[in-house]
Amino acid sequence: MQIDISTRHGQISQNTKEKIIEKVERLPRFFERITAVDVTIDLEHRESPQVEVRVSAELSHDFVAAEKSGTVLSGIDCTVHKLEQQLRRHKEKLKGHRAIGLKHHEVPVEPETDVE
Repeated sequence: MQIDISTRHGQISQNTKEKIIEKVERLPRFFERITAVDVTIDLEHRESPQVEVRVSAELSHDFVAAEKSGTVLSGIDCTVHKLEQQLRRHKEKLKGHRAIGLKHHEVPVEPETDVE
């Protein structure tokens, strides 16, 4: 999984980048086919930075979450939570559309009748 962190209107520290990477690396637990994660942090308004995270996955659309928050790390927490929900929902949709095989169907048992 490739992780790309970019900032607009400023810079973030290496320590913050490492924390962001640590939080984003947990996403494949919810959907294994993630190929890339792009994190964009807009520091134009320092008091409320905007964080946007875009997740690219194989054979599906991109998942996007954005949040304005008091700090960069709280914004990352919110966006990662939103993405976890999106990925979990998407995986459930994929799993839920499978047909049940014939060997898993139960054969109805007819009640025995006493006819003399």
